[in-house]
Amino acid sequence: MKDINQEKEVLKDLIKKLHEDPKKNLEPVKEQFARIVKELTPIDISTIEQELVNEGISPDSIMLMCDVHLDMFKKAIVDDEIDVEPWHPLHILMEEHKDILNMLGKFRKAQDSIKAVKGLGYYLKEVEKYFLKEENCLFPYLEKHNMVQPPQIMWKEHDQIRQLRSKIFEDTVTSNEVRQFLVGTEEVFANHIYKEHKILFPSAIKLITDEEWVQIRKQFDEIGYFSFIPKPFDVADEDAVQMRDSAVSLPSGILNGEQLMMMLNTLPVDITFVDENDRVCYFSETKERIFVRSRGIIGRKVQNCHPPKSVDTVQKILDDFRSGKRDAADFYLQLGDKYVYIRYFAVRSDDGRYKGTLEVTQDIAPIQKISGTKTLDDESLK
Repeated sequence: MKDINQEKEVLKDLIKKLHEDPKKNLEPVKEQFARIVKELTPIDISTIEQELVNEGISPDSIMLMCDVHLDMFKKAIVDDEIDVEPWHPLHILMEEHKDILNMLGKFRKAQDSIKAVKGLGYYLKEVEKYFLKEENCLFPYLEKHNMVQPPQIMWKEHDQIRQLRSKIFEDTVTSNEVRQFLVGTEEVFANHIYKEHKILFPSAIKLITDEEWVQIRKQFDEIGYFSFIPKPFDVADEDAVQMRDSAVSLPSGILNGEQLMMMLNTLPVDITFVDENDRVCYFSETKERIFVRSRGIIGRKVQNCHPPKSVDTVQKILDDFRSGKRDAADFYLQLGDKYVYIRYFAVRSDDGRYKGTLEVTQDIAPIQKISGTKTLDDESLK
């Protein structure tokens, strides 16, 4: 394991060289810097940077080191770029990576740091579409090919960036913290993107089939884009034809597949069903879902559909349902102007056996505003 204190002293000396004559010493310092930091994590580097600031080294000098560090990442990312067709999901993600690194660099170098960090906050809200495409479209297909741990690590890093984003709009942030935030966000993102180019994407190319890539692209289009807009890519959808020919016979009636789908998608709630083996079997596709879903999650372990930090809670609910300890669990939260009510129900057979979990999500903000009485007679007066 690297000795942080020892590395700090070496890096401090390198920073002094950069500060004294950056143009002359830049290349040899880059080489020495690369040897030192190649096994350090962004957290290690951030710790060293903060200690150097506390010891009186100017933030401008720290920036010189960051420039060298980030240049290394960016060069490695370009060198490792995968050659795929322009329609391909990985091409889209790599183009989005370029935009992210470019924008983060502009925000970090902006003269007005306070204004820059606010702009970064709004930009990162748009970057959420990039996170959602990976978490809901790419990761499920990797899991189907038994590649589980790397996507989970990437999701954790997404959540780390989300936490950084949530701090941007805090009124108590100091100018020094703003500068550190701008640098830290770029470093975390550069490291994250580097690992995706080096590990995740090459593995995905080997594992995922051509037919699956087509489905992933279709799901990408449903979630949308924030910077790079790919050319339209038409995918024939044969689901509707198959549904018309199918029928579901129930004790209280018979519906064909198309009728059942339309009925469930018309309900003012989002429905997801997970079977007794914790695998996602179905979700409704209402026009305005509260939480993003893609068809790639069908068959996915429900534990992998949640952020790593929430998995223990999800598992506790499933265990309680399975054991019969409880039959329902409720959660509610504010999301913008929506007040989201999330309910989980244990689904049981007539003899009480656990058969799965039903999740029902609804925006109840409009319901909370209801008062008085309205009957069918009132409607007839219109």
